[in-house]
Amino acid sequence: MTGQTSIDHVLAAYTAAVLDQDAEALLALYDDDVRVFDLWSEWTYEGKEAWRGAIGEWFGSLGEQKVGVGFDDVRSSVADDLASVHAIITYRELDAAGNEVGSMQNRLTWVLQRRGDGWLIVHEHTSAPIDGETSKVILRR
Repeated sequence: MTGQTSIDHVLAAYTAAVLDQDAEALLALYDDDVRVFDLWSEWTYEGKEAWRGAIGEWFGSLGEQKVGVGFDDVRSSVADDLASVHAIITYRELDAAGNEVGSMQNRLTWVLQRRGDGWLIVHEHTSAPIDGETSKVILRR
């Protein structure tokens, strides 16, 4: 696989793992020493085991709800053993029929490092802008 093809594989694997609420498949995309700056709750998650707890809480909170993921405006830079990806990620709440009933967007940045034949996320940063007048997070472009 070329570098870009491998990055596209990570995006597709992330999307599938979230839809299936498959924590192990999702965590397989991350390096053991990943550092995550997540938009929700914690300032930082240090290491895959800390991130495992957050993913478990997220998936556990969903019940029967499914979450579809979409990536827009994806931009990447791929070198021999390091890649960066930044995009707008949309999380879509889906009903039992697969219809969207709600959504939110985040800005996403990943730093990935080549491991063997593939790539692992070594840093993830999600964010959203704050409205200057209301101090509320803006979760839609």
